[in-house]
Amino acid sequence: MNPHSMFRRGFTDLDDLAGATDLTLDRSTYINDPIHGYIQLSEDMLQIIDTPQFQRLRNLKQMGTSYFVFPGGSHNRFEHCIGTAFLAGEVAQGLAQRQPELAISKRDIRCVTLAGLCHDLGHGPFSHVFDNEFIPRARPGAQWSHEMGSEMMLHHLIDENAIDTLDACDVAFIKQLIRGTSRPVGGEKMFLFDIVANKRNGVDVDRFDYVQRDCYNVGVRTSYDFSRLMLNSRVIGDEICYNQKEAFNLTEMFHTRYSLHKRVYSHRAAKAIEFMIVDAMLIADPVLHISHAITDPRRYQTLTDNVVHDIERSTEPELQAARNLIARIHIRDTYKFVDEYILPPDLAAMASGHVVNAAAVVGFRTPNDDFTEHDVLIDICRINYGQGSDNPIDHVRFYSKYSVDEKYRIDHEMISLCVPEKYEERILRIYTRTPGRRGQIQRAARRLIDKLNRSVPSLPGSSPPSITPNRGLTIPDGPTLADSKRRRLRF
Repeated sequence: MNPHSMFRRGFTDLDDLAGATDLTLDRSTYINDPIHGYIQLSEDMLQIIDTPQFQRLRNLKQMGTSYFVFPGGSHNRFEHCIGTAFLAGEVAQGLAQRQPELAISKRDIRCVTLAGLCHDLGHGPFSHVFDNEFIPRARPGAQWSHEMGSEMMLHHLIDENAIDTLDACDVAFIKQLIRGTSRPVGGEKMFLFDIVANKRNGVDVDRFDYVQRDCYNVGVRTSYDFSRLMLNSRVIGDEICYNQKEAFNLTEMFHTRYSLHKRVYSHRAAKAIEFMIVDAMLIADPVLHISHAITDPRRYQTLTDNVVHDIERSTEPELQAARNLIARIHIRDTYKFVDEYILPPDLAAMASGHVVNAAAVVGFRTPNDDFTEHDVLIDICRINYGQGSDNPIDHVRFYSKYSVDEKYRIDHEMISLCVPEKYEERILRIYTRTPGRRGQIQRAARRLIDKLNRSVPSLPGSSPPSITPNRGLTIPDGPTLADSKRRRLRF
């Protein structure tokens, strides 16, 4: 046997290498990841990765419709899940080495790693577009989330590929790790649930990977370092806590997440294309039965971003309108952004959609306006630091090198005085399916907003809160450059 080939494959027990005469080779392999470098894929990981159910993730864009705006965002759920699994294993093994008293077993490390690997198995076409926008409209009242889909697909993967190395207790544990919990789970160590899907404060390896990976691919610079967080963590009172010197690093992570949502995930053009894809899938659903796949893992296995190609290849007359929408995306004849308003917290009730909706905007047309409810699209964009209106740092616990077994919270004034006053914003955005009516719709919407402002009661000694239109977004009367057709080169 070539001794060099043995080193390339690796050994099950490196400690026995020196005197071994009959070396047992494992089936692990390595990949080179642009974010984490070389990642070892264990045999347990490979038996899941090398299945049709997991390979499906190669055809799901991590950033959904943002890829249409940010060409670098072409990465998929496949590599994100592998990166998350790698970090989950690193965190669990690091805690086991630094705190042997935790009695973290090989089974714990294995299940946490596999939970990281499988946590996004259930994402549908264009990621969150499917479960947040399409399913609520295609199947009103249906209880569905991509986490539920991940559990469904995990069972399907295990059954279809006859994986017998996971018993029922392991599968139940992995499912719970994917779902996340802040409540005690019988027989399991609670701090392990902080690793993949942390419901206490959102500091988990899923976020570590996607924030770093998305920043890398779209060219957004970030200064936070997740590797320092992992090295400076320890378990106190069944909760993962962080060295107090990492408080600002954590603040940077939460700010980077907010920045990605503000600048990338909620980009106006990406949202306009999202509306078009949802409309196309809704038109196609009675024929292609897209929404029915959420209860059928065999059908869900083939449901990916390629659904738009299924629509394009279709010949049914009923899908002509859907094909037209996809064709419009290709030539950048998209739905258009009309206006947006940042809602003051006191007027957040307007974000429910019951106050500002398409019908309300139509109610403020003038006799010369000809737009209808179908032309108007309303989007309520909620962007925060990860814990609603709370400062997420308030939910994190820290320790000091002088007292490594005592956890405590840190007030934001002790981290920096240059911190936000608020940690969540709601943005009311208006779009149109008919670009030529943008000006009409904006003027009608602003008349509606003006009426709402005048109806807000004022408090003694203060002015009432109001929604202020952005002057820079005001569409002038008459045709604009944006409304004119783009020049095309002819050869």
